[in-house]
Amino acid sequence: MSRLQVKALTNEYRTNPLGTDTRKPRLSWKLESGRRGTMQQAYRIQVAGPDGGFDAPLWDTERTPSDRSVHVVYDGPSLVSRTRYVWRVKVWDDRGEESDWSETAWWETALLEPGEWRAAWITPDPAGIDPLAEPAFLLRKPFELREGIRSARIYATAAGVYELHANGERVGEDLLAPGWTSYNKRHAYQTYDVTSLLRPGANAVGAVVADGWFKGNLAWENQRHVYGDRRAVLLQLHVVYEDGSEQVVVTDDSWKASTGPLLYAEIYHGERYDARLEQRGWSEPGFADADWSGAVRLDRPLSMLVAQENWPTRVTETLKPVALLRTPAGETVLDMGQNMVGRVRFSVEAPAGTEIRLQHAEVLDREGNFYTKNLRKAKQLVSYVAKGEERETYAAGFTFQGFRYIKVEGYPNQERELPLDRFVGEVIHSAMPEAGSFECSNEQVNRLQRNISWGQRGNFLDLPTDCPQRDERLGWTGDAQVFARTAAFNYHVGPFFAKWLRDLKADQRADGGVPFVVPHVLDENGYASAAWGDAAVVVPWTNYLAYEDERLLAEQFDSMKAWVGYIEAQGERPYLWNTGFHFGDWLGLDAKENSYVGATPRDLIATAFFALSARIVRDAAVVLGRADDARRYAELHGRIVSAFREEFVTPSGRLAAPTQTAHVLALAFGLVEGTARERIARDLNQLVVDQDYHLTTGFVGTPYLCFALSEHGFHETAVKLLLQDSYPSWLYSIAKGATTIWEHWDGIKPDGSFWSDDMNSYNHYAYGAIGDWLYREVAGLDIGPDGAGYRRLAIRPRFAGETIDRARAAYESAYGLAAAGWSLQDGVCTVEATVPPNATADVWLPGASLAALTESGRPADDAEGVLRAEGTPEGVRLAVGSGTYRFTYPVSAPEPAAADI
Repeated sequence: MSRLQVKALTNEYRTNPLGTDTRKPRLSWKLESGRRGTMQQAYRIQVAGPDGGFDAPLWDTERTPSDRSVHVVYDGPSLVSRTRYVWRVKVWDDRGEESDWSETAWWETALLEPGEWRAAWITPDPAGIDPLAEPAFLLRKPFELREGIRSARIYATAAGVYELHANGERVGEDLLAPGWTSYNKRHAYQTYDVTSLLRPGANAVGAVVADGWFKGNLAWENQRHVYGDRRAVLLQLHVVYEDGSEQVVVTDDSWKASTGPLLYAEIYHGERYDARLEQRGWSEPGFADADWSGAVRLDRPLSMLVAQENWPTRVTETLKPVALLRTPAGETVLDMGQNMVGRVRFSVEAPAGTEIRLQHAEVLDREGNFYTKNLRKAKQLVSYVAKGEERETYAAGFTFQGFRYIKVEGYPNQERELPLDRFVGEVIHSAMPEAGSFECSNEQVNRLQRNISWGQRGNFLDLPTDCPQRDERLGWTGDAQVFARTAAFNYHVGPFFAKWLRDLKADQRADGGVPFVVPHVLDENGYASAAWGDAAVVVPWTNYLAYEDERLLAEQFDSMKAWVGYIEAQGERPYLWNTGFHFGDWLGLDAKENSYVGATPRDLIATAFFALSARIVRDAAVVLGRADDARRYAELHGRIVSAFREEFVTPSGRLAAPTQTAHVLALAFGLVEGTARERIARDLNQLVVDQDYHLTTGFVGTPYLCFALSEHGFHETAVKLLLQDSYPSWLYSIAKGATTIWEHWDGIKPDGSFWSDDMNSYNHYAYGAIGDWLYREVAGLDIGPDGAGYRRLAIRPRFAGETIDRARAAYESAYGLAAAGWSLQDGVCTVEATVPPNATADVWLPGASLAALTESGRPADDAEGVLRAEGTPEGVRLAVGSGTYRFTYPVSAPEPAAADI
């Protein structure tokens, strides 16, 4: 077998996707090679349809000279609905070596045209079941099948959240389907392979439908029925027989409907389930449904249906309780040891009618009692009424909770003993593959990284929410914007953000204004704040940087331009944004008393983000080859920067606003240069020093604070900020026992009291944006300049003196594993770098001399894979090809200033 191999074939980011409606999908693969410096020189793709194999492929690129291995667009004959396509790849490298064919992968299309839907939306007949009743609906349909079943697929969705059952079995592992989109503009449906669940003869299919986001309680004003006041289901089953014939079962008015044991289900409030009301066999053939009500068609369009885009929501991990607590108030409480999002599965043996109540909370109060006031109106309560069988097991299926602690009431004999092995926490979120990791020699910083990851998991449940526990759980655009780059490192968020951005675009106003939350569920005033609306520009650009996703960038480009156009139309002076409502530096610690908004002038923040978005639109235009747009937005950006300097920078180079955030934005967004830039960097450093190495920044300034320091000669100050463990700091919450990122720096005060009841989340990922700085600046793993997708890496560690003597980051990129790590021991620095095949890296080794630099024991400039080596007074610059490298050299203190590659 050749040492050159092709592996990890994906279609639109997914491995063997079932049910896609992408007409020209993009195909990607990774290379594996036994030598350094491997680059792809050519590829050959073969795609076969259901009527032929690779001997007569549907599409064959033949040998195509190209180094592209990511997002190669399928360009064969038009795809057909409900069809499985198989494909394989082989490649040639830069030495002419030819790989074997890869293993075969596949993708399967769903319904490519709205007209292919034969099903109708159905809901229970209101003559028999109150359509506004709280209990979840059960809908069922029996049917007969012939012998010779070859395949069976269900295409389904709901107005609400739903579960499917077939012949008494749960269909699939997805939870809370179809997820949350801007339902009246874009409504997702799912595809299920049910071949193994069906049989010749009698069959039945059923659906459970609860309120979910569609018609349940949303936001803090008790809104209901935001998208409609009727739950409904849409289902189309296609059964294909061995002889090629087909049978179709659809939702129509022949279905039957009832209610069952799920008496209540709300996203914020929990569930009430009475097992005594279970209708056994309700989704099996032969069930007696004579007393069930009929179903009626619901007039709801099909034109907005889209196949599943996001990763499905699933249970991704289970946790066992770490302790049983008896609080001073006499409560029985389970401690999961981790603030998590999901549900509790438990087992019980109890007499019929016994009610077990589980209430969920994030923290205990300072006396050690169960605390729920920060949930506001959200109940987070799950109630289960036993049916009286030997062993009953239950887990809520139509809600989710944010919690570490569970107050248990009603469990048999719990006053004497509560068996912990009967309870398990099930972590639920979008099933994003893990992508990145970071670790260093400081265990508190490692805990911070774990908290960042847990915060992302808890808030990336089909959309990027602000928090997962109180009566909010909304897709706040500002939070997503500041955290997007960190998110894209920790997990694979390509499809996740693509789906959310399409909802953003769908909910964007005609004048370009972007909602505060996406999907938009607030009132008509909930639009167009600086830094929040800029998510329309920042997030698609971040997806491009992380995944080289030009298609999404092109798809969102009009939305990006519309947002910048909206800003252009604002303001009382050209190129300044000094009108309208803005959140400002939200939760900045330099805010006036009784205010949530930091002291940095809102027009300074708004104008800074105006410049940022104009610059990104310019850069996106360059990537997309739109020369006219590139010129226009380059000119616009230049004028905004000039206006910013005229308005906010004095002739002597002083920034008019003496806040940390103002200085951070001026530096991080490149709004100042020359001596003004140097002075503002010094002033920022002094502002931090004057606070005894503490921050005063809020949501807007915090993500860029350490970058602004490190990249302008004050890395030592940035590291001191990171390692600060007294309030306010990242490590303060860890000292107080945090296992996720908090909304407020002092969510729990030093005396154990709380910041407030009305807005105090203990799982709020925004301040976790410091992760981006850890990965790129401390470990030194970054995307190369003018690059995307990690095809050209920039590896440039910034050492942290004696406080951190080891750091490493690793990331599973579209090309393979990329990693950077370093350690300092006994005056010797070791830098390790991993570059995936078909990629290269620029490596900067501060303080190194070329004469003393070795790679795996050999002179570095003579090592295999090293393409270029250049010594400078500050260190050594290297260009390397793929492979894993270990560079070693002596260092002396102090560390030389870091240099740009």
